[in-house]
Amino acid sequence: MPTVIVLTAVAALTYSFEIVFGLGGTILMLPVLRFLLSTKILVVYSAMPQILVGSIGLIRSPKTVDLRFLGWMLFYAVAGGIAGTVLFYHISPVLFRKLLATMVTLVGVLLVVAPGHVRIGRRAARVFDTLAGASQALFGISGPIAMTRLLGTFEDKTVVRNYALAFFLALNILRLTGYAAYGVLGAGTVRLMAFSAPLLIVVLWRANQLHLRVSERRFRHVVAWVIMAGGLSLFLGR
Repeated sequence: MPTVIVLTAVAALTYSFEIVFGLGGTILMLPVLRFLLSTKILVVYSAMPQILVGSIGLIRSPKTVDLRFLGWMLFYAVAGGIAGTVLFYHISPVLFRKLLATMVTLVGVLLVVAPGHVRIGRRAARVFDTLAGASQALFGISGPIAMTRLLGTFEDKTVVRNYALAFFLALNILRLTGYAAYGVLGAGTVRLMAFSAPLLIVVLWRANQLHLRVSERRFRHVVAWVIMAGGLSLFLGR
């Protein structure tokens, strides 16, 4: 029971951050709780709060997501995911991680130095969408890449966040479905999800309102630092 309480409390804090800024929940939760539970359990568990974040964030926000635009993002991300799965067996994941980490870190630095001035064209956006899918397939991380793409495409923070939440919601529904289909979703993890979910729903429902109080400048500044940290974390991963 103490483990479940600590897990729920940390998830409530880290995913409140994610519902405000559009990313960062899992990146923040994993290093804090690795001493308590295995990374595998935490990664599987993370699908539940991410689905809640996406659902609650979109329900309680202005309707800013164009389903056609989102559909093309997901199309290229799925293609990248398939390519990432194939690459996993043909090239060194370590090499891919280093190249990806370099790109994400450099873009993060650029966003930190020049917030609001990075613009991503249509072709580059498709590259980012594909890389997000490949990174998700190889390492379970797509947030820094997807958010970089969205920050370079839209100017309004709520539009950026809502597209990110919708993108991650779709990917996490697929991820949770895959876990269930392949028997990865164990009874113990399901119990953790069932215990945490009611409290997380209440906390995230209220935390969503904090997004409206964050200025455009602060939003981009915080997200830029998280993206840069995400790139650096890829260098440190194994």
